[in-house]
Amino acid sequence: MNVSLLKGECGTRRNTGALAKASSRVPVSRTGGATLLPARDLVACLARGAMPLYDYQVLKSNSIGRRPVAARAGADPPDVPKRDGRQGGREWLQSILSRFGPIQEKSSNTTVLDFEKPLVELDNRIKEVRTVAEDNGVDVTDQIKELEERARKLRQDTYSRLTPIQRLQVARHPNRPTFLDIALNISDKFVELHGDRGGLDDPALVCGIGSIDGVSFMFIGHQKGRNTKENIYRNFGMPQPNGYRKALRFMRHADKFGLPIVTFVDTPGAYAGKAAEELGQGEAIAVNLREMFGFRVPIISVVIGEGGSGGALAIGCANRNLIMENSVYYVASPEACAAILWKSRDKAGTATEALRITSSDLLRFGVMDESVPEPLGAAHTDPMGAFPAIKEAVMRNYRMYENMSAEEIMLDRYNKFRKLGMFEEYLVRGGDREGAKEALAKAPGAKTKAGTYAPTSDDAEFLEMLTDMEEKWEKTLQSKQEWVMKPNAPAPGFTTPGLLELAVATAEVQGKPIGVSQINQRKPDSNGSSSSVENASLH
Repeated sequence: MNVSLLKGECGTRRNTGALAKASSRVPVSRTGGATLLPARDLVACLARGAMPLYDYQVLKSNSIGRRPVAARAGADPPDVPKRDGRQGGREWLQSILSRFGPIQEKSSNTTVLDFEKPLVELDNRIKEVRTVAEDNGVDVTDQIKELEERARKLRQDTYSRLTPIQRLQVARHPNRPTFLDIALNISDKFVELHGDRGGLDDPALVCGIGSIDGVSFMFIGHQKGRNTKENIYRNFGMPQPNGYRKALRFMRHADKFGLPIVTFVDTPGAYAGKAAEELGQGEAIAVNLREMFGFRVPIISVVIGEGGSGGALAIGCANRNLIMENSVYYVASPEACAAILWKSRDKAGTATEALRITSSDLLRFGVMDESVPEPLGAAHTDPMGAFPAIKEAVMRNYRMYENMSAEEIMLDRYNKFRKLGMFEEYLVRGGDREGAKEALAKAPGAKTKAGTYAPTSDDAEFLEMLTDMEEKWEKTLQSKQEWVMKPNAPAPGFTTPGLLELAVATAEVQGKPIGVSQINQRKPDSNGSSSSVENASLH
């Protein structure tokens, strides 16, 4: 088989395939004879895009296992690096590996939000100025520093004035760090665990054991994809019921072995498909909510993207709820809220403001306990700068519960959710709420007999009544009474309910005079049990 690799054809698909099928040692046609050239040099030539100076002849040996013999006497062995400028094995390997180093510049297809376009244009202008200056040997260091400072101030000003809908866009940015990105970068070791012990596994919810500074944790989090293929595999971060059952299995595992639990929330909500509902989506979420309040180990939850509805809460019933600076947490997506209230998805911006889903609003309402700062420009522009802040926040909050008992940890979690919400208590008579509020505002105040302050005299009387009822109940518990409200006992001699009515109805049917002498009268035996019916007659 003779295949010519002529000058200018080094990179064609046809000849590359021929190279792959050729022998590992191929002769090179030169002026004055032929010598052996390693095939890796040809591959390096193709990879570099360099054009060969000679016509290469790929020859197949007629005998199996035989190597071609050099035609020119005194030729160098094939494995000896040539001295005419060609690369040796180590140089060739380094040239290949150098292509897989850290990315120096962002890809041109990186997603850019509308409000980020001026920042990207300014960054590109700075790169152009630096490149032109290096090519022409001009020192423009001071000018570049001034431009970089201006870009930093513009970026800081832009991200400090983001509207709720813009923060929602940042939280959904495809380049934002995912759960696996965070788990692999903040932990010393991480081992992923699979399965719900029911024959199913959900890639949208990832679980695993990891260690941070020598402390083992159970990591559980929603996982999204980077592209369409990954998102389809991860179901866009929307778990199925088996995903929540898998999470519950490993939370129980952590509770059994005393491992603190760290959850990372990043989901638009639980999957609402037909198959998910048939498998018990609501039941799986409800069981998680119930069981998480009974775990004896501390639970720390971090919202790293968007936390939607019960799908987020199913792994978010924690002692401490953290949220990243540009993340959101909502009971319904703004698009769904706008479709319900305004019958149009175009009102998503208005719904976003009304829902109060940003980190600052959630901190003010007490839903979240702490906000984790992000690098300037948000986490999607500098993921490596966001990981240390997450790690520090997780460890600092874990140290708060390190020396607590199991009962104290459970009580702390219970009290946290009992205090959620804003409400006002006042008495309303006859359904007149407005009148009750006006009376409450004008009330001079009153006190109970014990000296407790109440807004009105009616409130004071109500408090006294509640106190009396509570004291009565405590006395009942201390006295260990068998009955608080003893039921009415049946008439003597009739131990079976309805027997008298049955006898009367039977007599009426038979037309006999109604009169009962002895019906179902039982006498106790010596062992305390009642004997059989002695006599039952109607006359």
